[in-house]
Amino acid sequence: MVSVPECFSESYAEARPKFCGAAAAASGEIRSWLNPNGRGPTGEALYLDTARFGPRDAKNMLVLIAGTHGVEGHCGSGAEIAWLRNGGPDKLPKDTGALLIHALNPHGFAWTRRVTEDNVDLNRNFVDHDKAYPLNEGYAALADAILPKEWTEASRADTERTFASYAQTHGAFGLQGAITGGQYTHADGIFFGGNKPTWSNRTVRAIARNELAQAKQIAIIDFHTGLGPFGHGELICAVPPTSKSFPRAKAWYGDEMTSPESGTSTSAIVVGIMTDAFPQELPDAQVTPIAIEYGTYSVPEVLNAVRADNWLHQRGDLGSTQGRELKADIKERFFPSGDKWREMVWARADQTIGWALKGMRGA
Repeated sequence: MVSVPECFSESYAEARPKFCGAAAAASGEIRSWLNPNGRGPTGEALYLDTARFGPRDAKNMLVLIAGTHGVEGHCGSGAEIAWLRNGGPDKLPKDTGALLIHALNPHGFAWTRRVTEDNVDLNRNFVDHDKAYPLNEGYAALADAILPKEWTEASRADTERTFASYAQTHGAFGLQGAITGGQYTHADGIFFGGNKPTWSNRTVRAIARNELAQAKQIAIIDFHTGLGPFGHGELICAVPPTSKSFPRAKAWYGDEMTSPESGTSTSAIVVGIMTDAFPQELPDAQVTPIAIEYGTYSVPEVLNAVRADNWLHQRGDLGSTQGRELKADIKERFFPSGDKWREMVWARADQTIGWALKGMRGA
């Protein structure tokens, strides 16, 4: 009997060998990409690993992605390992393969951060960097409150007053969009989209071309945490409703699917998301991406943890008591402790994977 909670890991250093071991035990083809831009907190090398299953010419490919936002890799890694240990590869239909991408952002996973080594939010980085970046005037207006000079009770109270005033004018969702929708002007801020493709961006594009070029149908499930009711996995389709994949995703996932642009999601509308890379690199395939967003704590608590972690890396002391407390807090906000949440994660992942496999067969 597979213990679901034991599939989850408390650190990147624990998760990587656990994933590679489970993939090898399931006879997966494992490949590893070393991130050359630094090491983990204990000096460990940082790798993005993939495991591939099924025939090389499989017409249908299931793609599971963990760690787009580093600290959320605890969740995605656990779900991938649970799929491996529960015999997922052996249950694939004859004409279907699977590609598991583990620690897409290994730096963020290892350092308990959402962002990459460049302080970039990967789900804002997949824009066309040769064109003008989307403007976010709301973020510019709030930037000083988002990253205060000090992290104290007084500074947090000042920030709350600034946020409340903005929400009074623009609404609570307008405030969330201004902060989280993505920005390209403040490199030391949060939800920064970067000014060039990151290492993870370039690497995942190469993986898509190398591993998925022969597929006709590609179902992507990208694991995320931090929004929504505790333990609930919201299925977010972040592509515009006018895109070809939107009705296909709706047919596969039905009323379980939500859409930021349709106003049915807990997520703000975001541009430059990571899964956009797959249809761009694989124009001849039908790509159907979905994000599972698992709820943890309230939006203000989660956003506060993100801001605190950013302040810590920009202006604080990682080795201080405060630094350790802030690190523990952001981990808990994106990876709640206890077995119950982890069991809920796997139950929803298993269900969603089943829908994706069924959808590809009927497409």
